[in-house]
Amino acid sequence: MSGARSASSFTRSALTLLAGGALAQLIPLLLGPVVARLFTPAAMGVFTQFSTVAATLAVAASLRYEQALPLERDEADAQALLALALRLVSLAVLISVPVAWGLHALGWLPLPVLLPLAMLCAGLLQVLMLWANRAHRFRALAVSRIVQYGGAAVAQVALGWWLWQGTASGREGAWALVLAPMLAQLAALVWLLRPSPAAGWRSVLARAQPDARQRMRALAHRHRDFALVNTPHAFLGTLQDALAVALLIAWSGDAAAGLWGLALRYLKAPATLVGSAVSQVLYPRLAAASPGEGQRMVRQVMVLLGGLAVVFMSILLLWGPALFALAFGDAWRDAGRLARALSPYIAAHFVAAPLAVVTMAWHAQRWAFRYALIGQVAFVLALGLGLWQGGLTAGAWAVSLVMVPYFGWYFWRLARWPLAVPGSEKGLA
Repeated sequence: MSGARSASSFTRSALTLLAGGALAQLIPLLLGPVVARLFTPAAMGVFTQFSTVAATLAVAASLRYEQALPLERDEADAQALLALALRLVSLAVLISVPVAWGLHALGWLPLPVLLPLAMLCAGLLQVLMLWANRAHRFRALAVSRIVQYGGAAVAQVALGWWLWQGTASGREGAWALVLAPMLAQLAALVWLLRPSPAAGWRSVLARAQPDARQRMRALAHRHRDFALVNTPHAFLGTLQDALAVALLIAWSGDAAAGLWGLALRYLKAPATLVGSAVSQVLYPRLAAASPGEGQRMVRQVMVLLGGLAVVFMSILLLWGPALFALAFGDAWRDAGRLARALSPYIAAHFVAAPLAVVTMAWHAQRWAFRYALIGQVAFVLALGLGLWQGGLTAGAWAVSLVMVPYFGWYFWRLARWPLAVPGSEKGLA
């Protein structure tokens, strides 16, 4: 009976997040064609370049310590971990000021003045989402996602319309595409401020007393794998996207990066929607589940998502270019050709996205990091070789050719995970 109740609770929580995520993704999907007509591929390329660099840096803002919040059962320890994560975000924002201008001087980052704000918004959102997750406030998480993604799209349309009516609608208007998501992230934070820590938010942000600093140091050591393993893992994952965009800009210019960015934004939207909902519910349950129950949950998730991925891939293979031209205008037909070529990779990514929490819950982050390094190097090399041999579309096909077997092996290992002893990494080297 308890197993049935647990399954029912899991389903309700996942459906709550899925419903919120569906609406959060539906708004930008519906407004995307409007955004594509208000901004040029070159402007979209600048936005893609900024957002990939900002995401690469922001993922390490708190050294991923917030990911350990659902694992902490003691309230005082959880509050100390929250304080540690927020202090690290503040430090990251300060460091981002000279980093932004350094990257801009090298030609790698447009609009450097906006990078500290991007770090602040993304870092706070990452921390508070896991704080709400620990409290099982799934409805608040769903609402915050609607505000974050839906609000970003609405703001991009509003700013784009103002620019179109006024002075700029080309590359020089890319700042509006960049600023809009940050404004939406700030609005989304409001929904994640509850539950407040036991002594209030001011107590977390105030100067820490010696005993509080000692507790934070102890927690930093206890969860050091999140800083030493998970952070490089996540950083290199986002660095992969930044390097891909840099290759595209060097090979074909801003417009090619804009086509790539639009295609991936739409192709990864289902993975973001489903993956976030499933992973946010799966993570705390895996941390508390027995080995057998945990393995069953992971296998069921893979089978369900695999069926959906095949349908998604088939649609793109058959009608990708026509769908993109119909939705965004004929100027974006090449983005549809990219979507067709990337569809096998995207299908595998759709299944893999929510499974990232599995190795965290099962304390196998070191194995996941080593394996991810192989995939990231393979992705960049495949894209570069494809661009060199046949251009943009050939690069996309090369990525799919390499990444599908890579993910296939990953799924096979998860399905046969050796969990005779909970938390053991035996056999994963």
